[in-house]
Amino acid sequence: MVRIGTVVMGASDVRRAAAFRKAALGYVEREAPKDDWVVLVPAEGTGAGLALGRSGTPVQEVPRVHLDLYTEEQDAEVDRLIALGAVRVDRELYPDDPDFVVLADPEGNRFCVIDTTHS
Repeated sequence: MVRIGTVVMGASDVRRAAAFRKAALGYVEREAPKDDWVVLVPAEGTGAGLALGRSGTPVQEVPRVHLDLYTEEQDAEVDRLIALGAVRVDRELYPDDPDFVVLADPEGNRFCVIDTTHS
């Protein structure tokens, strides 16, 4: 049996991406970061790590893979993430009563904030 240990994402500015993800997720650096690589882990307890590596590949407008962040306080978390530098992404394909909000980090990588209390 295998499990997800680390999600790896590209970033044009690894330090900026790490600062956003650390503030957004409450993660810390596993070891001292380099200019082109850092691995972040949950500050409290276990969970998947997030590695950020320098990449020159452009961000996909509609990514095939993205992160879903779960919360019981969606509005407050969306506001907090926007204050950290995320931006709201308008989607043409939203369902009538979505349980998610699509945001993009400061580099343009999209992610969803999922309301876990949504029926």
